[in-house]
Amino acid sequence: MKAALLIAVMGLALTACSEHPQTAHGFQHHDATAYSGPATAFTDAGWKTGDKSSWEEHLKVRAQRGQNDYYGRKN
Repeated sequence: MKAALLIAVMGLALTACSEHPQTAHGFQHHDATAYSGPATAFTDAGWKTGDKSSWEEHLKVRAQRGQNDYYGRKN
């Protein structure tokens, strides 16, 4: 009786430690590049959706203005 209980407890303990699949249950997520984001009301006026060079230029300007998205990170 004690052996069966011990085996059951060990089985439950090992099950709790296993990794479960990390799926979104039918959700299809397609990663996109940052510069291909949607044009919304919050989009900067000079940035064109899908234009990589325009995106990079805006990031440079933000960094020059002190709007660094990686605050505290040493390069």
